[in-house]
Formats: sequence, C-alpha cells, structure tokens
Amino acid sequence: MNIRFHNTLTKRLEPFEPIDPPLVTMYNCGPTVYDYAHIGNFRTFLFADLLRRTLELAGCRVRQVMNITDVGHMTEDDVADGAGEDKMQLAARRLKEAKKAGQAPVDDPDDPYQVADYYAKAFIQDAHLLGLKVVDDDARMMPRATQYIDAMQRMIQTLIDRGHAYVAADRCVYYSVQTFPDYGRLSGNTLDQLRDGAGGRLLDEHQAVKKHPADFLLWKPDAAHIMKWPSPWGDGYPGWHIECSAMSREVLGQDVIDIHTSAEDNIFPHHECEIAQSRGCTGADAFARLWMHARHLMVDGQKMSKSKGTFFTVRDLVADGVDPKALRYELIKSHYRSNMNFTRQGLADSGRAVARLRQRQAELDEIGAMAANVDLSHPVIAQFAAALADDLNISAALAVVFKWLAEPVTDAAEAAGVLAKIDSVLAVVEPAADAPTRGLSEADARNLAHQIDEARAGRNYAAADALRQTLIDAGYAVKTTKDGTAVTRTLA
Repeated sequence: MNIRFHNTLTKRLEPFEPIDPPLVTMYNCGPTVYDYAHIGNFRTFLFADLLRRTLELAGCRVRQVMNITDVGHMTEDDVADGAGEDKMQLAARRLKEAKKAGQAPVDDPDDPYQVADYYAKAFIQDAHLLGLKVVDDDARMMPRATQYIDAMQRMIQTLIDRGHAYVAADRCVYYSVQTFPDYGRLSGNTLDQLRDGAGGRLLDEHQAVKKHPADFLLWKPDAAHIMKWPSPWGDGYPGWHIECSAMSREVLGQDVIDIHTSAEDNIFPHHECEIAQSRGCTGADAFARLWMHARHLMVDGQKMSKSKGTFFTVRDLVADGVDPKALRYELIKSHYRSNMNFTRQGLADSGRAVARLRQRQAELDEIGAMAANVDLSHPVIAQFAAALADDLNISAALAVVFKWLAEPVTDAAEAAGVLAKIDSVLAVVEPAADAPTRGLSEADARNLAHQIDEARAGRNYAAADALRQTLIDAGYAVKTTKDGTAVTRTLA
C-alpha cells in the first residue's frame, strides 16, 4: 500500500516509510489535565487515533505515546518561556472556590496531584467513550510529566554539557537557540524575526539575562511553586517543552521517531523547541521524520465560547444524549488539515451515518453471518484504504463506505468481514459500553423514531427493533401510529 502524508517540516506530501518496518513509532501531544478536555482537543486526539488505525490497516505495528501534562504548562503558552500561571495552579485555585460551594470533585484542591489525577481519569473516561486505542494500551504509553522529572533533568544537563543550554543570572536554565542553526525551520520563523518578537511574544522579565530573546526555558527555580523538585539548579519545575522531548525518548527508546502529531497551534513554540532540545541532546539529524498537525475546530463558524453557549466538552454532549460514537464520527469526518465547523446539524447527520452502519450490522447479525477473513485485496477495502493512505482523505474513504452500503448484500459472510475491516478504522458500529443512555434528547429520540420507520419500510425489522430498544433504554415510550413511530419521554 502506497502511503503518503503531508509533512509540516517540509511543507509537502511525502511517501511514508517507517524507520524499522513494520514498526511505527508515534508521539502525540496529549491533554493538560487542569480541566475537562473539550471537543477541539478531542478533534486532534481523534486525528491521531485515525492515523494509527489507518497504519494498522496497512499492516503496521504502531507504538503510540500520548503524554499527560500535569506540570509546567503555562496559561500563556504562545510564549516560548511560558508566561502567566501554571495551569495546575490555576485549576487548584478554581477548585478551592468550588469547594467553598460544596462542588469540588477532589478532597483537597491544594493537592495538585489530586487535581491532576481527577482530570486525567476524566480524560481517559471520555477517551474510552470515543474509542481512542491508546487508552487501552499499556499505561506507560500515556506517561505523566511528573513521573519523568529525572529524565528531564538528565536531558537538561546533557544540553548544558554540549553547549546548547546555560544557567543565566536569574538562575533559570535556558536553551541557546543560536547554537541550533535549524531553529525556526518547522514554523518558518527566523532568529531575526524572533529577536523582534515575531512568531510568539517574548517574556520581558527574562530578556535581560538571555543571550538571545528567543532562548527558551528548560528549568525554573521557584521554591514557592505549587509543584517543585530538587535539581542542580535549585528547587523548581521544568519548562513545558522539555517534557515531551524527555518522555518521547524514554518511552519510545529512540533518538529519532517516525511521526509526531498535535494541533497546529503547537507548531510554535512547542514543537520548534522540542526539535531543538531533542536534536541538541542526541546529535541526530532529526527528532521526528514526519510532523502532522490538525487544524482548528470552530463551532457554528466561530471559536468556542462559554458566554455564547458554544463551548462543549465530551461529557457535556454525552450527558445531553449524544451518542459518543456519533460524536467520534463527527470529529473525524473532516480532513485534519482543514478547519472543522462543528454544528448540531452536522452532529445529527453523523448520527444518521452511524445508524446506517449499525443497521447493516444488525441485518448481518439477524441472519447469523460470520465475518469472512477480508484483507486489502478486497476491492472495497482496497479503495477505502487507498483513500486513507492519501494523507488521510477521510471524505473519499467514507464515500467508498456509503457506496458499498447502498449495494445489496450478496454474500453475508463477506459483507460482515468488510464491515468489520472498515470499522477497525472508523470504530463507530459498536456502541460505547459506558455511555449513559437516559440523557437522550427529545430531538435525537424523534430522529431515532424516524429511522425506525425507514428501517421498517425497507423490511429491516432487526434494525427497527434495535432502535426501538435504544429508545426504551433511554426512557421513552415507543408507539406505532398511523402517522409513524411516536415517542414520549417517560423518565426525567
């Protein structure tokens, strides 16, 4: 299978060839666990999951790492040093206020480890609902930054020893960008631009002690910080950027990895700094051979806004009755390098698409079809895989799927095998095991009632019965009338 992806580093589509096939090593910037992850975060995480599943469809063995940031990520992370307040400290202060109102989810909001653990577990619960494979891997594949402080300190010392870092007059350790000629290659920034503050604001309080304005923080001594560790440079905490460099190297065990992904807002400064640190430490000519970045998610054409009621977390939507797998479908159905516009109508459309896939599964289950062994030589799977191999062209891949669904089933075992192979990537046919069902909205209930009528009209009685049971489980009375299926909420 010929695979090609867009490389942010080279700004072009490139054939993908793993360093050590069939193994693929992949690092994804994960959540900062100071709050619940929102759907924009999960759009990026699901892009990485779709990438992994596509590579596995192609026969690769993927070792995927997604870190959990629980220290050192500042509120103003567009600054190379990280300005503002540590997000864990912000969360602790917010939860202290919540505790006064009797609403804090942790016993001691002053304990940052309790705060981080609570939100990390919440993230993993949401990720399970959406079908992210990494959360089912060995726990080491989701390393927490606080568990790798020693590795970060070793890396910082190596950078000092190799002349890439220095201890400044303010006792902070900085990376010297002038020692790394490729600094700025990923983002397109030059050192001259960065000297003038382009490509990311610079933190004024540190400028007097730096060798160059773009030099970025590796370690900050701060005995008063909410999370701190002893170090050769004083009790303090690591810079955000060094965390990913250290965890990637420690967990994946390689100086150079195959793929690094995240959202586009991490290109600078975070990923630019990761490259400088990693290559400065190892001397290798690359850190990741392929860099892939997802673009932003909008809601109704605008940035998510709490004041406008357009800021959504996964658990908000699930509690409102949204099928987690319909949400997964909605968040993966747009190309990762295009901005995505999330709307309620789009989500409803995704729910209907998932229902069609489940309807086919119900039909096959009704006749007891056992899935045949279907591989990439099958014409439907070959077309589906070829579309995904073309820089994750999900629209073309889904077009193949729904063209196939519109055709009559001539071989039930073959059809079951094709559906299983398709769903190994889409991961939407099987309902989320832990999803609450009683929060189904009335609008979604009416939509399911309409699907019951469509299924019956097509003599798909098994699918109609399955949809009817979904409504009953969600607390609705279901009646057949002369005007079609009617639903009435029976439970609050």
